Amino acid sequence: MQPRTPEPVEGREHVHVQTELYLEEISDRVIEVDVECQTDAFLDRPPTPLFIPAKTGRDVDTQIEEGELFDFDIEVKPMLEVLIGKTVEQALLEVMEEEELANLWAHQRAYGELRNTELAEVQRLEEQERRYSEEKERRKRQQMQVLQKQKETTEKIAARAFAQRYLADLIPSVFNNLRESGYFYDPVERDIETEFLPWLMTEVEEALEKKVLGRTVLDSLICTVVGKRLDAFSHKLSGQTEACAEEPSSTDTAQQPAGLTEDASQPAVQKEVTDQPVVEEQFLPHISLQLEESDQAEMEDFETEEQEADIP
Repeated sequence: MQPRTPEPVEGREHVHVQTELYLEEISDRVIEVDVECQTDAFLDRPPTPLFIPAKTGRDVDTQIEEGELFDFDIEVKPMLEVLIGKTVEQALLEVMEEEELANLWAHQRAYGELRNTELAEVQRLEEQERRYSEEKERRKRQQMQVLQKQKETTEKIAARAFAQRYLADLIPSVFNNLRESGYFYDPVERDIETEFLPWLMTEVEEALEKKVLGRTVLDSLICTVVGKRLDAFSHKLSGQTEACAEEPSSTDTAQQPAGLTEDASQPAVQKEVTDQPVVEEQFLPHISLQLEESDQAEMEDFETEEQEADIP
């Protein structure tokens, strides 16, 4: 860590100054300076001087007269032979070249015709091969379709046979279950079950309710009559006992017969009391016989109605 500057003394303050080795002007904006420089144009290279070798021999001269070294008629003959021969040879070469070019063109035309014929044959063979391939693929697809249809037909036949064997016992049971469940029904039987039997049951219930009501009324009447007769008999018995108690008793012997009379009267009372149930028992069997006869008649009517309902 760099040591920090000590704090200024009282009454003074530090000022920021540069302490680097190279002073640098501090500015908010960098100073920019434009400088230009232009070089001179390149000079043309001077032509290279001809090289002249230095002389190494001696200079001599000779005088030649006309006709000493060159005879035109003699010297021109081989040149003419060469020119004529060369011209004739060139003409022959050109003629041969033309013939050769004609032969080449003829061969080229023949080759082109042969090539076109071969190309047409190749195209015909390729087209034939393509047709053969397409026909082969079509036949293969057709055969595959036939095999697929045969397979599907075989599977369908097998599935149908299996379904027939499986449903041979299933269909009757299904129809029986449906018939038992009520999906297949006889209209007359269903009409009887839905219309007649509910009405019949309602009428029977009403008849039974009336019968029960009649029996209840009859039982209440019987209870009322029995209660009234029992009350009348009890009042009569109490009056007889009061009359017996009011009679005077003179002697002990008279008391003894009175006691005997009381003892004798008790069986009479008991006899009268026991006589009353006999009458009731005689009356009740008559009522029960009438009720049984009415019940039997109603049951016969009910059985007759059921037999008529069972007849389609």
